[in-house]
Amino acid sequence: MDEPQEWRNMASAPRDGSRILVTVRPSEQGPAEVDVAYWARHDQFGMEGWRAAESHPGQIIEYAEPELKCWMPLPRANAAGRPSPWEGDDAEQLDGSGI
Repeated sequence: MDEPQEWRNMASAPRDGSRILVTVRPSEQGPAEVDVAYWARHDQFGMEGWRAAESHPGQIIEYAEPELKCWMPLPRANAAGRPSPWEGDDAEQLDGSGI
């Protein structure tokens, strides 16, 4: 049975290295966006934490916990397009802090 494709609280995101979709919070650099990320263990290239999937040695894109609003599993290959970034009320829906 397929899991519903809904945004989930970052506290429940898998930290096993699997790739997931994340909503990156809006900032001075731009509006909210969706990215593919994974949890990386501490290694010679950086600290333990969230990294963008296109990261590679020498050019690692790391996300601090507060930068990421929510997550969902990657859609199946036959699903249509990426979802829109989460734009709901953080406090009610995601139990997260916007700090």
